[in-house]
Amino acid sequence: MNPGRTNRPRYPVRLGVVILADQPWAQASSRWRRAEEYGFDHAWTYDHVGWRDLVDGPWFDSLITLSAAASITRRIGLGTMVASPNLRHPVSFARAITALDDVSAGRLRLGLGAGGGGYDAAVFGAAELSPRERADRFIEFVDLLDRILGQPVVGTTSRGRYYTAVDARSTPGCVQQPRVPFVVASSGPRTMRLAARLGQGWVTNGGAASTQDEWWREVARRRDLFDAALAAEGREPSTVDRFLMLEPAPVNALTSSAAFTDAVGRAAELGFTDVVTHWPRASGWFAADERVLDQIAPG
Repeated sequence: MNPGRTNRPRYPVRLGVVILADQPWAQASSRWRRAEEYGFDHAWTYDHVGWRDLVDGPWFDSLITLSAAASITRRIGLGTMVASPNLRHPVSFARAITALDDVSAGRLRLGLGAGGGGYDAAVFGAAELSPRERADRFIEFVDLLDRILGQPVVGTTSRGRYYTAVDARSTPGCVQQPRVPFVVASSGPRTMRLAARLGQGWVTNGGAASTQDEWWREVARRRDLFDAALAAEGREPSTVDRFLMLEPAPVNALTSSAAFTDAVGRAAELGFTDVVTHWPRASGWFAADERVLDQIAPG
């Protein structure tokens, strides 16, 4: 980052960045420091046991990584993008969330998603769930997590199809009251209703597309579905933040500063409050030139 540069861009949305947990902390720590220095509003990491073809390389736990990141930063929001029922149980996860919100002095944002197939699901040896079953499990997961975190002293007991809790607590509760904000990833009507009901934020990545225009049309379609979910829940739209992941769009937003500025502008026009990109990697997933970060950095 060039500290002497004064003509920093101004954006109509808040900016976030995902830093993959694929480097030892001795190397990764500089990225988390730089994310704060660059002026990003929030920084995230994936919550996986292993991810796609990076499963054979280095990979580190998200919650420990975020705890370490909290210790070397002071302002930037920190979060999972996204934690899922594939590897978390609401009872133990609530304790981890409470601790991480405390360590970060109330800077935690909790990205939550249903979890897919692939390595994260297969590594535990359980039978693969259908999309409907994953949605069922996710709704139960978020509902129970909300109850445990929202009433930290009064024990929560629940016996559902996927999760059981007996007198579960999260004492002393979160720094952020009544609990940490949930940023719920969803694309279907049932999970969008969940996001509209319990989320302080909703996140989408637009899904796969063959062209950039096709991707933006899908983003707009999902935006409309979420608007309908908010209306069905009687939720005031201004009370829910909307996060757009700029990848997996066919064109990497960090190809150039112009591409990034264009993507941010289009996201803002669609009503998104927050835009999230990925820290450039040297090759493979999210490959781009790190120098573009200096050009687009708002801080």
